[in-house]
Amino acid sequence: MPLDDIQIRPYDDADMQAVIALWNAVLPDSAPHNDPSTSIRQKIAVERDLFLVADLAGSVVGTVMGGYDGHRGWIYSVAVDAGHRRCGIGAALLRRLEADLKSRGCLKVNLQVRATNTQVIGFYERLGFMVEPIVSMGKRLYSQS
Repeated sequence: MPLDDIQIRPYDDADMQAVIALWNAVLPDSAPHNDPSTSIRQKIAVERDLFLVADLAGSVVGTVMGGYDGHRGWIYSVAVDAGHRRCGIGAALLRRLEADLKSRGCLKVNLQVRATNTQVIGFYERLGFMVEPIVSMGKRLYSQS
């Protein structure tokens, strides 16, 4: 499949079910803060234009969400349909998001990967990302019952 057939475009509300299905297949996680419909709803309320999809003939085959706080950019929810991997879709999504962040004045972008996900770490390293000697910390602001 030629990459020319892929359109990288902003998320549209009509994409919701396709994005949820893709994330459930590619990014399975039971944590409440990773619920696809919640993540989508919250993202489209803030910097909606940093939520991109890869569209192949009207079908969503990839996604990336980004954020920028005026200091640093972040990359979230990179997902490519298993049947369309290794075609350059993930790289194209990231290049577009990086360009959008750079146009806002962003000088550095971060992302997080589970340490056990070595294939994805290699993907990001091939795109110029590097493991940094820092500790990533988090705090959940919801009840974990």
